[in-house]
Amino acid sequence: MAKIIGWLQLKNMTLLQSFIFLCCLTLITVMAVITLEFEWAERIRLRYADDSSVIGWVLPSLVTMVLLTVAAGIVLMAILFYRWKLKEPLGMLMKASEKISANDLGFHLSYDSKDEMGELCRVFENMRGQLERNYKALWRSAEERQQLNAIFAHDLRTPLSVLKGYSDFLTTYLPAKKISEEKLLEMVQTMKVHIVRLENYTEAMNSIQRLEDMPVNSRETDMHHLTSLLNESARQIAGQYAKSFDSSIAVDSNKIAVDSDLVMQVFENLLANAARYASSRVKVHYRFCRGFFTITVTDDGTGFSDEALQKAKLPFYRGEIGDAHAHHGLGLYICKVLCEKHEGGLHVENGSDGGGKVMASFFAELINS
Repeated sequence: MAKIIGWLQLKNMTLLQSFIFLCCLTLITVMAVITLEFEWAERIRLRYADDSSVIGWVLPSLVTMVLLTVAAGIVLMAILFYRWKLKEPLGMLMKASEKISANDLGFHLSYDSKDEMGELCRVFENMRGQLERNYKALWRSAEERQQLNAIFAHDLRTPLSVLKGYSDFLTTYLPAKKISEEKLLEMVQTMKVHIVRLENYTEAMNSIQRLEDMPVNSRETDMHHLTSLLNESARQIAGQYAKSFDSSIAVDSNKIAVDSDLVMQVFENLLANAARYASSRVKVHYRFCRGFFTITVTDDGTGFSDEALQKAKLPFYRGEIGDAHAHHGLGLYICKVLCEKHEGGLHVENGSDGGGKVMASFFAELINS
């Protein structure tokens, strides 16, 4: 029977089809056995027709065998149905549930069947995959938040130490009037500078939190219109730094679906960063490939140092730029957060001809015009 069931590809049947098939198969088998039992009873009756004691137990025996045959057929059908349709997928689902309960999501659930149990296993695998992605994203977010807090605490240590030192100094010498008004005014001005730094750091932390909570609203966008807006913004930013700008594009479609506001925010941060470090020129290349809209910004400056290549995307990293206090070192970190929210990423490297090179990618649904 197992070979027959395998030959008929029972796994490709739905549960209802399989149940009906097994019922019919069981019914045919039971009817054949009952027919044999009736033939046996008839032979006994004919053979012992003159012996009333034998004839007396033939009918009860026949009824008992028929009932036992029907019961055995039902039990056998249930066992076969469970074995070929339920046992394997239920066992897989139970093991998968135990692993998920133990926070072990590094497995794959695969059950090759076209019935409802196969579909259930596929849905369960999709759920596991989504849980794994969410867990990794949550873990990555927690690590980044921990890293951000550590960097934030490190950068706060200097202004707090300065303020504490000045506070102790004033507490000690001000009552004794051992500080001149000029020195006192100088200390107050210095303390004010560090207080402003603390305020700016706090505002920066709040802005990062708002970025992480910002939703992504992808909408159908005309590619040429979008790149025109980006180019116009780039010219203005480059002009502020007295740098030239040019762009190129390699896109096969007229329309894509992206969050234009988010793309614009990332683009302006990249342009401002490139223009700040460029010697004279900033170049931008737009590309759509394999479902991602990519913006590559290069400059003709000195490029990233080895340290910057490792830390450029970290929050509050300012490198060795002369006006380090003019910004908080959040530009590339903001771009990284926004790109990842748009299911893309940010890559930093040095160009083949020198200068910095930053590639921002955004998941973008292609819309053929």
